[in-house]
Amino acid sequence: MKLALTGGTGFVGSRVIDAAVATGHEVCALVRRPQPDRPSVTWVAGSLSDRDALESLVDTADAVIHVAGVINASTAADFEAGNVDGTLAMLAAATAAGTRRFVHVSSLAAREPQISLYGASKARAEELVEGSGLDWTIVRPPAVYGPGDRETLELFKMAKLGLLVMPSRGHLSIIHVDDLARLLLAMTAQDAPNQQLVEADDETQGGWTHRGFGEALGAAVGRRPLILSAPAALLKLGARADQLIRRGKAKLTADRAAYFSHEDWVIDVDRRPPPDLWRPAIPTDQGLADTAAWYRDHGWL
Repeated sequence: MKLALTGGTGFVGSRVIDAAVATGHEVCALVRRPQPDRPSVTWVAGSLSDRDALESLVDTADAVIHVAGVINASTAADFEAGNVDGTLAMLAAATAAGTRRFVHVSSLAAREPQISLYGASKARAEELVEGSGLDWTIVRPPAVYGPGDRETLELFKMAKLGLLVMPSRGHLSIIHVDDLARLLLAMTAQDAPNQQLVEADDETQGGWTHRGFGEALGAAVGRRPLILSAPAALLKLGARADQLIRRGKAKLTADRAAYFSHEDWVIDVDRRPPPDLWRPAIPTDQGLADTAAWYRDHGWL
């Protein structure tokens, strides 16, 4: 197939390209900066606000995989521009080109739009996809981890130091980035779920407790960290401190603190993809260990 991809230089999108090329697909990927030549990959210079670039991106494509989005911003307007306006532009381009298959990467956060600005923007983007008239599938990943991820890197660093601060209660689902990449490719197939929401994880029954996930992180870095439970009020205070110290580079924003404080980020098992189409292939203990090893090899940990 010929696949049109957004977010191809990001953490998830780059792994989608790797998986697509490895399985014989051709990829046309939208990029903001020049990229080195690569077999079976065509780079299209532009952004989600560039109509000409989007027309070139989707021209002759068999399917669109829309990965690009904003996960960390300081205002609702920034989330709206990255997640809502960008999705609308991609839907318009796909419709104009006659590309029917549209795989949209959302988030479990869209399930609780009242909790965070991020979740609210992803929920609005989902509404646009559902009303597009295309043959869409919306994939809601849980927490994504894997080699090259800068979002979970902070947790690995804390585990290595021997002290992990985690939300006090609740459960979460997780998925390895390479399993997610395979899932997104599977959703472009003709027999993939059509006009459905899909949620997938590592198939841990009932998800991970925060303490259990903290212990797994510790095992991955060879430590048994002290795990402290942080109530919502403390996470909000930590977000304020992070904002003061790192300003625009803050990782724990007020929006994220609200998200992390929610007690249920476990996928809906009734929305799992058909098992004959996709199942996770990477055991989480091995995936976390491989991720820690990658961080060490690249001087991140």
